[in-house]
Amino acid sequence: MDPQMTEFPIAQLPFAAIDFESAGAAPGETDLPIQVGMLRASSLFAPVELFTTYLACKRPVRWSASRLHGITTADLRGAPTMLSLWPTFRRMLSDCVVVGHNPSAERRFLRVFPAHGFGPWLDTLALARHCIPTLRDRSLSAVCGALGVVPAVEQLVPGKTWHHALYDAAASLEALRAVVRALQLQDRPLRTLQFALKMPD
Repeated sequence: MDPQMTEFPIAQLPFAAIDFESAGAAPGETDLPIQVGMLRASSLFAPVELFTTYLACKRPVRWSASRLHGITTADLRGAPTMLSLWPTFRRMLSDCVVVGHNPSAERRFLRVFPAHGFGPWLDTLALARHCIPTLRDRSLSAVCGALGVVPAVEQLVPGKTWHHALYDAAASLEALRAVVRALQLQDRPLRTLQFALKMPD
């Protein structure tokens, strides 16, 4: 990532959004990804390329996690490993601003690719805290509801809903687009959103 990217106008930069769903973890276990959704746009308001897939997992999906996202161990049969998808991750996430809603899990799961250099990262949770300070519930669904972008998300990924990785990734991107439009930040440099940015791992 070019460190000068933060000086470019927000609307002209390439953006990607990513979300993972996970297997769930018992105390002392490390959680594992079982589904990924990614979108990429050559500039913030350009058409998007979409990608989603289940991911192979070394242990069964816990009931508590399955109850949230609806994914079962049976759904993962024949799914690819994350490592086998490196060319796809590289194509979707390289040389752009990567968006996620509190993307700590996304950043952690991507460490399977050492020194990948994806980012900078833009956190839509931090964006909501700063730009919609009166909003008490800052879950992704609440943020998107407050911004009025749920119809846009549904149009972008029809037939999916919350806690599907592609839907949640699309929701993060649409939330960012809405904030940039509402605050007329299109021509401002990316560093304007410094409070929501984190540099690559």
